[in-house]
Amino acid sequence: MTGHSFPELLAALVAILIATKLLGIIAQRFGQPAVVGELIAGVLLGGSALGILDPTDPVIHALAELGVLVLLFEIGLHTDVRSLMKVGNEAITVALVGVVLPFGLGYFVATALGLGNIPAIVAGAALTATSIGISARTLSDLGRLDTPEGQIVLGAAVLDDIVGLVILSVVSGLVGGVAVSIAGVAITTAIAVGFVIVALVFGKVFVPPLFRVIDAVQASGTLGVAGLAFAFLLALLADAAGSATIIGAFSAGLVLHDTRQRSAIEKTTTQIGYFFVPIFFAAVGAAVELQTLADPKAIAIGLSLIAVGVIGKVLAGYAPFWFKGDKALIGVAMVPRGEVGLIFASMGLATGALTSQLYSAVAMMVLATTFLTPPVLARMIKSREAKSRDEKWARPGDGGIDDLVVGSLSGDWHAIENQDQKPSGSSEA
Repeated sequence: MTGHSFPELLAALVAILIATKLLGIIAQRFGQPAVVGELIAGVLLGGSALGILDPTDPVIHALAELGVLVLLFEIGLHTDVRSLMKVGNEAITVALVGVVLPFGLGYFVATALGLGNIPAIVAGAALTATSIGISARTLSDLGRLDTPEGQIVLGAAVLDDIVGLVILSVVSGLVGGVAVSIAGVAITTAIAVGFVIVALVFGKVFVPPLFRVIDAVQASGTLGVAGLAFAFLLALLADAAGSATIIGAFSAGLVLHDTRQRSAIEKTTTQIGYFFVPIFFAAVGAAVELQTLADPKAIAIGLSLIAVGVIGKVLAGYAPFWFKGDKALIGVAMVPRGEVGLIFASMGLATGALTSQLYSAVAMMVLATTFLTPPVLARMIKSREAKSRDEKWARPGDGGIDDLVVGSLSGDWHAIENQDQKPSGSSEA
């Protein structure tokens, strides 16, 4: 839509909002998370079908970027740092294994299929990502974001983004012919990790008093606007520091999680998210170019990358062997590559490291893992809930008040023990 009229932009936005809402509702009617419908809406509106939505258009791209910032800010508001720290070892283990294993498998498969060294590295790097937006949204839709498994996935996905920044920096240097040094990698890592730590330390000291003052103004909408402004500010600072904007927005949510004003901020964020977040998911879906997947070699490479991409992340879910929870659910939730994987693919295409054929193969992997994960997770969780109900009612003496507590919506002891926390899970934002 570059250079097109404002009415055409309005028409595109109308199509996005109606299609994502309608298909999101249909997806939920079939027992799937709304995000599945929103991604399909993007494919239908994109260049492969109706040609209404161009995800590379600067305006659409900017709106989608705002959408992912709002989404990550909202996820941060729902996230208790103490809960993340309780599963810190598990999250770190899942994240590291979930980077090393897919990268190694991807590189091996790519070279075995005849790709050169640099294209194989780019393909392997694209397999390391985990889309925190897709994973967290799906778990939220399914009421599992506050469980120990959900917290492990969330922590691991955040760490994956940090590691992904490092890998992207290294791969960019290799593609550009720049020598990669250990010092450079260490600096990139320190900046990403250090930003989150500094934001939490200083934010917990200075931000709550500031928001108490803002709250005292008692003007409608002030707290919500101030919260979003704070999220965008940290996103801006994260970018300036050489980190990712999504890490800044997520950090802002973490800082505001314990404030008394959280519910008011969350209300505004959710309302704004109804507009911006579907644009982000539609843009991810619209990046699909179905016609480029007709090449047999691209299909072969794409299918191979899908296989090792799924296997690597699922096995990573089993890496924390001491964890007694649902390891399979963790592994599957780590599978979607989403926008992060597309960034790797786009970088490879722009620099010439990937041909259009290889880009299509990597894009096939990214989109397949992104589309498959939500319905698979939904099926897994519903199956486990049904099994749990069957086992519960099969035991003699069941049916008392204790059973009603244990058999609450998610069957989640973690949520029962932390009743002071608001359950996460807006189905639409």
